[in-house]
Amino acid sequence: MTQFDRPLSYPTTRKAEQTDDYHGVQVSDPYRWLEDPDSEETQAWVEAQNAVTFGYLSQIPAREKIKQRLTKLWDYEKYGIPFKQGDRYFYYKNDGLQNQSVLYTLTSLDGEPKVLIDPNTLSEDGTVALGGIALSEDGQLMAYGLSISGSDWQEWKVRDVETGEDLSDHLKWLKFSGAAWTHDGKGFFYSRYDEPNEKTKLEDVNYYQKLFYHKLGTPQSEDVLICDRPDQKEWGFGGGVTEDGRYLIVAVWQGTETKNLIFYKDLTAPESSVVELINEFEAEYSFIDNDGSLFWFQTDLNAPLGRVIAIDTNNPPPSSLAADDSQGKFTEIIPEAAETLGGIGILNNQFVASYLKDAYTQIKIFNLDGSFAREVALPGIGSAGGFGGKRHDTETFYAYTSFTTPNTIYRYNMLTDESSVYRQPKVDFNPEDYETKQIFYPSKDGTQVPMFVTHKKGLQLDGNNPTYLYGYGGFSISLTPSFSLSRLVWLEMGGVYVTACLRGGGEYGESWHQAGTKLNKQNVFDDFISAAEWLIENKYTKPAKLAIAGGSNGGLLVGACMTQRPELFGAALPAVGVLDMLRFHKFTIGHAWVPEYGSSENSAEFRAIHAYSPLHNLKAGTAYPATMITTADHDDRVVPAHSFKFASALQATHAGEKPVLIRIETKAGHGGGKPTAKVIEELADEWAFLVRELDINV
Repeated sequence: MTQFDRPLSYPTTRKAEQTDDYHGVQVSDPYRWLEDPDSEETQAWVEAQNAVTFGYLSQIPAREKIKQRLTKLWDYEKYGIPFKQGDRYFYYKNDGLQNQSVLYTLTSLDGEPKVLIDPNTLSEDGTVALGGIALSEDGQLMAYGLSISGSDWQEWKVRDVETGEDLSDHLKWLKFSGAAWTHDGKGFFYSRYDEPNEKTKLEDVNYYQKLFYHKLGTPQSEDVLICDRPDQKEWGFGGGVTEDGRYLIVAVWQGTETKNLIFYKDLTAPESSVVELINEFEAEYSFIDNDGSLFWFQTDLNAPLGRVIAIDTNNPPPSSLAADDSQGKFTEIIPEAAETLGGIGILNNQFVASYLKDAYTQIKIFNLDGSFAREVALPGIGSAGGFGGKRHDTETFYAYTSFTTPNTIYRYNMLTDESSVYRQPKVDFNPEDYETKQIFYPSKDGTQVPMFVTHKKGLQLDGNNPTYLYGYGGFSISLTPSFSLSRLVWLEMGGVYVTACLRGGGEYGESWHQAGTKLNKQNVFDDFISAAEWLIENKYTKPAKLAIAGGSNGGLLVGACMTQRPELFGAALPAVGVLDMLRFHKFTIGHAWVPEYGSSENSAEFRAIHAYSPLHNLKAGTAYPATMITTADHDDRVVPAHSFKFASALQATHAGEKPVLIRIETKAGHGGGKPTAKVIEELADEWAFLVRELDINV
């Protein structure tokens, strides 16, 4: 007798007496005790849940076959985009099944590469990951961050590029920070928080970030404070040094809201104070480059799809650039277009701008006066990224991918407008066997929403195709075409893969983003549900064959949709989700999401949040879809308590025969830096779960 022949028996989860008053509404929270990940009771609960989940998954016959196929597909060389600093080139490479990619350096593109840092040697199980790097102006020194077990907390060190030896410098308690070197190579700027409580550092709220300057060879205790705001606990500071080395540019952020401030400091005058150039949160400003005192910015100021402006710091603007009296205080260089401006840099003394047209990439070149030069021909309708380098570089690299095209690196000549393949991966599949269509469907309120549908050629529209519907819909993040080995396994099994570009994302600029935030958040769920309904109505699939999936904010999406329309889906995979919408802001960096979601401390926002919060909308006696929640014990972005509490409530309320499981990864975090071995195991479990629950013949 297998576990499938009898009803699942879930661990008993203790219910505590805990009720909170939200603006006159009494809300019970019986699983509050699971918010302590280190208590013996929570750890015993994790162990018991994993025993049920892994016991169930291990008995699915197709799992081993799926894992073998994933492993075989994964085993090919993967290259990152080369980049140059000083007289050296750098690139990341994974030989195939390495847990972490290795950073190499070489003095010429056809030279002999040398390992600069191999994170695989830093731990036996691959759970120490390279969190970020910053190279000095001459390319001789590298500051680098290390993340342990997927935590957002990082420690930074400094390595001599030529010798591969580390210097004595060792910085702690960095989070959401890079490093920016001064051009003399004597030190760098970075951001950190105060030292946390060691026992509760994975759940404590992160406030009062500060920007420091670290001088090489000195202890961290002597680092110079550059920026902090004791009166603004939620402000964060990101420092960057201009290409000419003259200025420190400080982007000041508050939460995940796209609006930010811009400060700067003249590094040629060490005693100079920090100047508040833009000191109102009214738009997003991303520094591009400067010509002396003339600063170029990408902004959505009065232009929700984005544009480029110039500000002369010798003639600084008023406190509000949006105000009528700002006439003449900035110059528009590249006006807002019909497409969404995603990012922009300068090469060959020209702007290289990346646009999104209906969620796929266009690259356009402009002269510095804003006049259009040309559009770069890309291999197809997909996603392109890269185009990095210095202002006078005439050569650059970019990567191109689509749903059926593995990440291919191209070398691009700015003078001749020619692209040539630099690295093309060899993946064990034939892209000609598959096709992708972009479809526009109406949401509940009539809004046209795009989605990409990928499947084997010759698909029969008979309503019986297993379909995987993926979405995110938040934080102005755009979902664009990309290649995925795990997705390829799904397609090989006859599955249909669908990516829906929901409101809340950045596909159509800031207006599209705002249409899926705070009191408008239900639009995102309506968009996703409407995508499911369209796929069913057009005979791609049926509820029993339809799975929905998403991670983080996408985990919230799945949780909300499966509680609102449980009959519409055959399976649900909410990963590292924000599932308790009343308390998310009380942990780690959760307070930063209030601009996106609102807060339960605001009465109007509470009513909107409470109406869709997945944890609070589970109803006893309801048959929910087969569900496998995934999270990790070291997730200090979306703390695992969200998933722990949701799983407990789901198991208590679920009245159907379908399994509702939680898979809790150990020594892993929100997803960043996860070792290849863990990734393959998790994917094998997810696909095996869907093969079983959607009744797929493998």
